[in-house]
Amino acid sequence: MVDVTVLPGYVAVILLFLGPPGPDMAYMLAVGLEGGRRAAVKAILGIGTGMSIYAAAVVAGMGQVARSHPLVLDAVRILGAAYLLWLAFATMRHARRAISGHSGVTAGRWYLRGVFVCLTNPKIILFFLAVLPQFIGDAENPGVQMAILGAIDVVMEVVLYGAVGMLAGFFHARLVDSTKATAVLNYIASTVYVLLAGTIFGEILLA
Repeated sequence: MVDVTVLPGYVAVILLFLGPPGPDMAYMLAVGLEGGRRAAVKAILGIGTGMSIYAAAVVAGMGQVARSHPLVLDAVRILGAAYLLWLAFATMRHARRAISGHSGVTAGRWYLRGVFVCLTNPKIILFFLAVLPQFIGDAENPGVQMAILGAIDVVMEVVLYGAVGMLAGFFHARLVDSTKATAVLNYIASTVYVLLAGTIFGEILLA
């Protein structure tokens, strides 16, 4: 029913796509620094959920509708950039509270953050649209083939970027008892959010 001979080439393409540092990797780095390993796990599961939704949309044929309306995609990206700026503001506020001794405040809702950040990154659906049809091969059921390919992509990103978040969370765990160090980690995370938002706005303006 499915063609597994295309998997080596498909996995290679995914690794080439995921390997270089990008927005998702930077986001997971920021989450790990800000919230620690538990936050990283919840956030990457949220991202995986968002990716699964986009993959399902492509398999169902709704991806073509999204690609034919670029203004809608730009609106979604602007919403995502605005959300990242809000995260930057909230994280900076937590950093200031940590300095003043109120380090018990937490941003929370890491899973929902991950889902929202992923869903406001329409580049994911464009990636699925461009790549999945190229690896249908001799599959008797193209829909099932693309669903399996989408699932493989989701799992690989969850594992790779989840590891990045966990690594960043290691530093958070080592420094969490220091209010100054906690504040520094939060300021770094806030800066990453701002840079990600700026990158999105820049891409929209230059498009």
